[in-house]
Amino acid sequence: MFLSYAVYGNVMTVEPEIKITSKPLSGENPIVMMGFPGSGLVGSIALQYLVEQMEFNQIGNITSKYFPPVAMMAKGVINVPVRIYEKDEAVAIVADIPIHPMICYEVANGIIDWLSTFPVREVATIAGIVTNEPEKRVFGVATQEEMLERITDHTVILPMGSISGIAGSVLTECKIRNIPGYGFLGETVATPDPRSAAAALNVLKVIYGLEIDIDPLLEQAEEIEATMHKLAEEVQSAEPMQKKEHLPMYG
Repeated sequence: MFLSYAVYGNVMTVEPEIKITSKPLSGENPIVMMGFPGSGLVGSIALQYLVEQMEFNQIGNITSKYFPPVAMMAKGVINVPVRIYEKDEAVAIVADIPIHPMICYEVANGIIDWLSTFPVREVATIAGIVTNEPEKRVFGVATQEEMLERITDHTVILPMGSISGIAGSVLTECKIRNIPGYGFLGETVATPDPRSAAAALNVLKVIYGLEIDIDPLLEQAEEIEATMHKLAEEVQSAEPMQKKEHLPMYG
């Protein structure tokens, strides 16, 4: 059975801002991992690899009238750009499209609203942080100080700063609602970075006991970098063009 969950904001509209169509989560205390395109595309590369290698089952989709008007395609089959997967006690929310800063609050609030209807154990966001260093460290943050001890040996704890975009909005919602939340930020450059995604996956593997082989991701790094470059260009070209004055019309 699929459930359709519409999230409404304060705007005067009959259209839902965020629509989640999904089977109910089946785990008793699931962990939820999220990866959206951002710096280095670390989150989306990491979680897409995770769901493919561990053979997660797709259980739902997230749509919004504010998302870019694109449909993703793989081997001739259409995919919704934001998808929900599940395997045992693990849930993965994977996105192929960036979330515009103007709607990060609505998207994060809608997702956490939906997750709050289930006994979620904790939420982990995976993203990138640009340092232009080659080390591929993974930086860690948590919504509660006592949670840091669990990740201290596996990440570099960020002393201060800010986390922008959808990852920051999700962690803020977790903090407000007292849902345990972690942020794992792979050290990256501005271009698609599967090596940083592999480093973040190694942290998830240890923290959550995931049975996943990271080596193929590293071996395919060059191919994935080329593919994700093309994806980023396609998404960017699909965004509405800014209106310009005195632009000639053809037609």
